[in-house]
Amino acid sequence: MKSMTGYGGAEEQDQEASLWVEIKGYNNRFLDISVSLPSYLAALEIPLREYLAGRCRRGKIEVSLRYRELHEALDVSLNRNALLSYWDAACEAAKILGLGEQPGLALVLGMEGVLETDRKRNPRQFMDRIMPLLEKAAADFEESRLREGAHTRADILSYLECLERSRAFVLSRSAEMEEIVKNNIRSRFMELLGEGMDENRVYTETAAQLVKYTISEELSRMDAHIREFRAEADRDSCSGKKLDFLCQEINREVNTLGSKALILEVSREVVNMKEALENIREQVRNVE
Repeated sequence: MKSMTGYGGAEEQDQEASLWVEIKGYNNRFLDISVSLPSYLAALEIPLREYLAGRCRRGKIEVSLRYRELHEALDVSLNRNALLSYWDAACEAAKILGLGEQPGLALVLGMEGVLETDRKRNPRQFMDRIMPLLEKAAADFEESRLREGAHTRADILSYLECLERSRAFVLSRSAEMEEIVKNNIRSRFMELLGEGMDENRVYTETAAQLVKYTISEELSRMDAHIREFRAEADRDSCSGKKLDFLCQEINREVNTLGSKALILEVSREVVNMKEALENIREQVRNVE
């Protein structure tokens, strides 16, 4: 079982550059990957998305990458037209204001477009360096999700045991509930017709009411869903979506049991079932 929440990170630094990768995971019904990269590495976004999509089935995945070159290859050129235009405008402004000074060099050099830079970068060349670090961060992220998934699985199974105990108790009282139905029908006929009641009519009405109030089918289906839930939880490729679907099916049977409960103790166990099932569903929402 694997959790959708997790964290992984990796960093590397040598004489040429410093690189840092971070991956975070959160609960989400579908797979949603967001990538944060420096603008000059934007071309790497699609390869990074494809890599993560191949490792995650669902969840909100955030990956951040920071890359800083310590000895950056940089070409700087001067835009003469822009420099002269800014200089003329600055001198004209000083003249209008009656200032007896000329603008400084720092002012015009800091204006947009005067100095143009060209970083000698080919994003594809970064992949050879980034991918090993991304794989390391992804492995750390995977391990984190597996650890969290193990804790989640333990919690789910403990609540599932509570659910099974309550089901076993209701099963032990099912025969008693059927006797209550039979006795109630016979008592009503006795009140209305006395000793002259038609036994065949009593049997017919009893059979009809037993179909309405018997809980054997609900208990049987519930047991099948629980066994399937356990089998899915034990699979390496456990699906949170399937577990959630099975929770819905179990909940349907529990609600029906509650509507048919004729004994106070059974009603109490149905409440316990609902509480255990709600706790299970809360945990399942975090399973990938």
